[in-house]
Amino acid sequence: MIRVAIANQKGGVGKTTTAINLATALAAVGWKVLLIDLDPQGNASTGLGVPQSKRERSSYDVLIGSASVADSVIPSRVPRLDLLPATVDLSGAEIEMVGMDDRARRLEKSLDAAPPGRWDICLMDCPPSLGLLTVNGLVAARHLLVPLQSEFFALEGLSQLLQTVERIRVAFNPDLSILGIALTMFDRRNRLSSQVSDDVRACLGKVVFDTVVPRNVRLSEAPSHGLPALIYDLKCPGSEAYVRLARELIARLPRQAEAA
Repeated sequence: MIRVAIANQKGGVGKTTTAINLATALAAVGWKVLLIDLDPQGNASTGLGVPQSKRERSSYDVLIGSASVADSVIPSRVPRLDLLPATVDLSGAEIEMVGMDDRARRLEKSLDAAPPGRWDICLMDCPPSLGLLTVNGLVAARHLLVPLQSEFFALEGLSQLLQTVERIRVAFNPDLSILGIALTMFDRRNRLSSQVSDDVRACLGKVVFDTVVPRNVRLSEAPSHGLPALIYDLKCPGSEAYVRLARELIARLPRQAEAA
């Protein structure tokens, strides 16, 4: 199972929107997808239409060791897309895990114990912080996808994230690689968006995906209906951008993934 963490310690960059719609796009082309919600706000779970009442077990239970991944996932409305939901209990998980053995590897060990072949790919929606929940996602992952809002302050946060990734590599996960940086919330009417895009591409080159996700009201509306944008309105510019981004993502994944 390919494991991809979707992370950025800055909030409001389109991270959860990216996770939900990439998971949907991959499922639509036949991949068996597991989406793990590691954010105490549970936005990925809400965005897939899973109410609190149906979150009997969650990523919290997996992290503290009271339940397995296989026993905690629930099917989403999207065929071939399973969800490990989040609840508000996650907000206290970091404190509870402080005294646990291998606290940075709790998620990794749980995924290692998952039934082989059940999923082709696992996407992890990490919270907007660099705390223990995000560290668990980065340690469990082999690839990192970074959604980056097309604004000035996003560039400052990116350098901090890249430093954290390097520390994770050294201490826990030498196999972690940056799969790509996805520019989100791009406004073509705003010169600053183009300037940020140019700066990021000049600095990081081919690490940045060619696809740019535009600001789009349909992307914002979709979660309130409990649907991915690709189902809510497949023809809107935001959905079309995520379809293109999914194609790029597949092209960058290991070769063995192509048979999934």
